Amino acid sequence: MSGPVEIRVGEGVFEIVLSRPERGNALGPDLVEATLDALDRAAEGGARLAVLRGAGKHFCTGFDLSDLEQLSDGDLLLRVVRIETLLQAVHHMPIPTLAIAHGATTGAGADLLAACQHRWALPGTRFAFPGAGFGLALGTRRLCLRVGPDAARDLVGSGRRIDVDEAARLGLVTRIVDADAVDAGIREAGAALKIDRETTARINALTVPDTRESDMVNLVASAARPGLKGRIAAYVAALQARKAEGGRA
Repeated sequence: MSGPVEIRVGEGVFEIVLSRPERGNALGPDLVEATLDALDRAAEGGARLAVLRGAGKHFCTGFDLSDLEQLSDGDLLLRVVRIETLLQAVHHMPIPTLAIAHGATTGAGADLLAACQHRWALPGTRFAFPGAGFGLALGTRRLCLRVGPDAARDLVGSGRRIDVDEAARLGLVTRIVDADAVDAGIREAGAALKIDRETTARINALTVPDTRESDMVNLVASAARPGLKGRIAAYVAALQARKAEGGRA
């Protein structure tokens, strides 16, 4: 098995490719920590642009629940704290960030997209924010910055799936791009960034509200309620039942 992320560097662009396609690039501990390390390298290595992409059919399908049965509430709490740490690191990067979404971009994967300054998506991409369904307040403030409070409450409260056109209308997606135009678009985006890194970092500090502490407090308060594992298991069971019902229709 290859590493959790693949790094591609060239022409001032630092690409981080989530490389757990067999899991839909769901955010397990290995992928979270590898992505955090890669972001540090991008910030310190002189890149003008950090790009997040996903290998395989999907950008990122959210929280990795493949080993849910072996985890305790405390294990799950630590995992969501590290995911929030990752989202904060992306949102407050000292250089511009760009996510390229495709396939399923859901849960913490959709939050990862929302944390980026530039948010592109391929035709056919679908999005959902289901975390509130098992009691987690993850990423909501950043989503609100992208789509506004009413739309954020709708997306988080309903957990409904939206297509790429609705995501663009809401402002979650800033550009819909065909797959064969992505690489050229990334090169153009990197070449167009003319402001030096120090000035970029100062502008980011002035334009991106720093709510990291309060966001983490709210997440931990939601995740620390007893029964997190049970809530997640119930949500997964209900989701599987709906899928089975749809398959019989």
